[in-house]
Amino acid sequence: MPWGEFKDIAAERRLFQRRAFVMLLLVFVLLGVLIARMYQLQVVEHDIYTTLSDKNRVQVQSVAPPRGLVYDRNDVLLAENRPVFSVTLVPERVDDMEQTLAKLRGMLSISEEDMERFQRRLLEPRRPFQELPLRYDLNEQEIARLAVHRHELPGVEVSAELVRYYPHSTLTAHALGYVGRINRQELQRIDPVNYAGTNYIGKSGVERFYEELLHGRVGYQHVETNARGRTLRVLERENPVPGEDIQLHMDLRLQRLAHDLLDGRRGAIIAIEPSTGGILALASVPGFDANLFVTGIGVEAYRSLSKSVDKPLFNRALRGQYPPGSTLKPMLAIAALDSNAVTRDKTIWDPGYYQLNSGGRRWRDWKRGGHGWVDLKSAVAESCDIYFYEAAVTMGVDTMHKYLSDFGFGEDATLDVAGALSGLLPSSDWKRAIHSEPWYPGDSVNLGIGQGFMLATPLQLATATSVIANRGHWAEPRLLKDIKGDQSIDEVLPTGTHQSIDLENPDDWEFVVESMAEVMHGNKGTARRAAKGAPYRMAGKTGTAQVFSLAEDEEYDEEEIRERLRDHALFVGFAPVEDPQIAVAVIVENGGSGSGTAAPVARAMFDAWLLDFSGTDSELVVGSSGEGNH
Repeated sequence: MPWGEFKDIAAERRLFQRRAFVMLLLVFVLLGVLIARMYQLQVVEHDIYTTLSDKNRVQVQSVAPPRGLVYDRNDVLLAENRPVFSVTLVPERVDDMEQTLAKLRGMLSISEEDMERFQRRLLEPRRPFQELPLRYDLNEQEIARLAVHRHELPGVEVSAELVRYYPHSTLTAHALGYVGRINRQELQRIDPVNYAGTNYIGKSGVERFYEELLHGRVGYQHVETNARGRTLRVLERENPVPGEDIQLHMDLRLQRLAHDLLDGRRGAIIAIEPSTGGILALASVPGFDANLFVTGIGVEAYRSLSKSVDKPLFNRALRGQYPPGSTLKPMLAIAALDSNAVTRDKTIWDPGYYQLNSGGRRWRDWKRGGHGWVDLKSAVAESCDIYFYEAAVTMGVDTMHKYLSDFGFGEDATLDVAGALSGLLPSSDWKRAIHSEPWYPGDSVNLGIGQGFMLATPLQLATATSVIANRGHWAEPRLLKDIKGDQSIDEVLPTGTHQSIDLENPDDWEFVVESMAEVMHGNKGTARRAAKGAPYRMAGKTGTAQVFSLAEDEEYDEEEIRERLRDHALFVGFAPVEDPQIAVAVIVENGGSGSGTAAPVARAMFDAWLLDFSGTDSELVVGSSGEGNH
């Protein structure tokens, strides 16, 4: 460096100062931007980001309401809720579904049916973040095993829930029905808000009809969760409103007796309290275990039930439609008297057959040699077909249709019995529409003894019998007796629409009732052996329903007919005659004789209700009678 050249210290200082100022200015600018951004986030957009943060940390969970309980008339519990632990998965939170399922199968006993059911539910429409059950009813060891490996299973939870349980499932399955998991169709029609936390809904019977009453109202809770979605604590909770507890007219003791009386046979028994219409017993045998359907029945178990030749899933009491046979005669006797087709004193000669025209087809009487001279009372007591053939032709189909409609045939006349069918009450218009044929006098002949096109359910027969017991007053069949809460029964029970049957001569009611009493207590009554020794008077009518038709001159040989082709045995009746407390309809499929098979069953029901359950001892008379098939 030449001697005369020196550093310009002042210039370098000025340069440094300028650079430092620029950098300091840049720092302040950046700091200002940062402060502005912080102000925007913390002040301007505070609510937005607080909400987003809470969505990650706090979740709103629905809380299913406890389902209402069901009691019988004596406060015996028929349907309750019990806690069940199950392993569930939330698909949205599971990282690898196949790997997770493989781990669970290594820890728990999970059947192929469980896996198939879970895979089906995985593909069905569902609510977001809905828990899908994989296996129910875990034991303590399985729960502990899952707790140990909980950190390895994101999206997997052990859930405790109240699940419907039926202590007397087989006895009450057809009357109460059952609940099951909500399916795709039900998901479209239910209230998504009120059912947000609910997996079950009533599928049939009382459970379905009173679903809204039994379900209750959903509750909510705000819970704090971790990054894996597991609940840490409950921040806020709005409790659900439990479903209402209800009481039925049903008496479990009578229901059990009905099942015992039909044990080993196929059939149905309906018992009604005439004064209220309350259904005391609704038995369809064989039955099934309703608890199998609550959490989902297995394929093999369902196949066994559905393929059974005895059809245990079929509700014979409500949906079994049978020709009523001679049990229709008391109702037709009322129709014939009130329409002046017959009088109380009118007698006819019964040679054992009936002809519309001389030389024409012969309609046979059940008693091959005939009953000789009979009037209306003896025709009912002895079940004379010929008398009712002639009365039916005199009345004609229109008159019979009108009166039988008044008794509730051809419709579901119940107030709250889910699934009841309406049977078939034929008319001339119906036959023309369905068969493109006019109504022939021969059709009226068949209808006169409850055969031909006519079909009725056991519930309809019990209902019509109850109307006779009430001397024409209607009390529609109902199951609900009371609501054990603040809600009034009038708010939920449908209103009856049937008017009392007013006869031109009200004494005709007593005449027909006495005719039915002759069936049970008369010297020639078809069911006199079933009523033997009773300390009270009862009224009834026996009947049979043909499973197949015979040719005009063909004999009926029961021993040569396979059991399932034999006639169905029927009986309708009520007791006591003076102050009816119970009306009963019985059908025993392929039972043969109404007097020998069905009538003793009804007598046992009468004795139990009037004597045993009221505290008086009585020996049940269940012996058979050989008084023909009527």
